Amino acid sequence: MQGQFGIVMDMQRIIVLNTKGGCGKTTIATNLASHYASADFSTSLMDYDPQGSSTRWLSLRSKERPFIHGIEAHKKPRGSVTRVWQNRIIPDTDRVIIDAPAGVDHSQLLEFIRQVDTVLIPVLPSPIDIHAATRFVEDLLLVAKVRQLGIRVGVVANRAKTNTVIYQSLERFLKTLRLPFITTLRDTQNYVRAAERGIGIHEMWDKRAEVDKIHWQPLLTWLEENNAEQSRVSPMA
Repeated sequence: MQGQFGIVMDMQRIIVLNTKGGCGKTTIATNLASHYASADFSTSLMDYDPQGSSTRWLSLRSKERPFIHGIEAHKKPRGSVTRVWQNRIIPDTDRVIIDAPAGVDHSQLLEFIRQVDTVLIPVLPSPIDIHAATRFVEDLLLVAKVRQLGIRVGVVANRAKTNTVIYQSLERFLKTLRLPFITTLRDTQNYVRAAERGIGIHEMWDKRAEVDKIHWQPLLTWLEENNAEQSRVSPMA
């Protein structure tokens, strides 16, 4: 079964979503995609951001790296091509990672939510981002009704320096949410170096990236626990 976004409904579908721009959605989406591809999952990366950052990242990726199927979902279909056909997922895909645009309105939010299993919300340690995250979480719970739909939602503190006062404020805020606070990803140039090569943090051999891989582990574990739970409750399981 395929919806408007061309997503087959019996696979693990993860959207990185926050209406606030500049919070690191593409960094998380591309690193997730590279992790799953490197772990031998058939992986698709859907780029809904008009800036096309995920698509550019894929264009830098060496053909010698594990393959990631890229979909430029932000582009308008040409000629007689339908949006469903343009955004189609290749057969036997295991993981679909969706890099969502900023500024998603309520109707777009509902359409995205209806077709995913998991929502990841990256939040930066700044007062503006904390305020925006508060509003967005309210929309997820009240407008999109994610709990009623059985969709899991988790929050990731992104580009954080844990020894700062603003991070401590962010941490306190995230713990007040009625959502899992999964992990903290630190502010490091390792993500920039990886992005410049079209790879993810888990594909870096530099020992300086080892601590970042450790920070990712709670998120990867949480996502796979989610997948196992979905499989148990699926009528097809």
